[in-house]
Amino acid sequence: MSLPKEAQESVQRLQMLEQNLQSLNMQKQQFQAQLFEIESALKEITTAPAAYKIVGGIMIGTDKATLQKELDGKTEILNLRLQTIEKQEKQIREKANKLQEEVLASVKE
Repeated sequence: MSLPKEAQESVQRLQMLEQNLQSLNMQKQQFQAQLFEIESALKEITTAPAAYKIVGGIMIGTDKATLQKELDGKTEILNLRLQTIEKQEKQIREKANKLQEEVLASVKE
């Protein structure tokens, strides 16, 4: 069975949307991994006698409060990025669902 040209184009757009979703999912996983690392570091700061951070290729001692403030800022940024990605995912899924319904409707005709 051959699909009409419009349906074929819609299927291609669906595939592109799926690729976009996969790309967003990979970014989301990276941000979640970074967030997990930062949360672990924040927990460690509270119990550690001294705090260190890596700058370039060396590890230097730093003030716990300063490091905690820095990590809190990074946590906030990552949470915002994750929220943005989740909004984009939702929008793309809605577009994909609508497009899929249109393709199915055109095939049934």
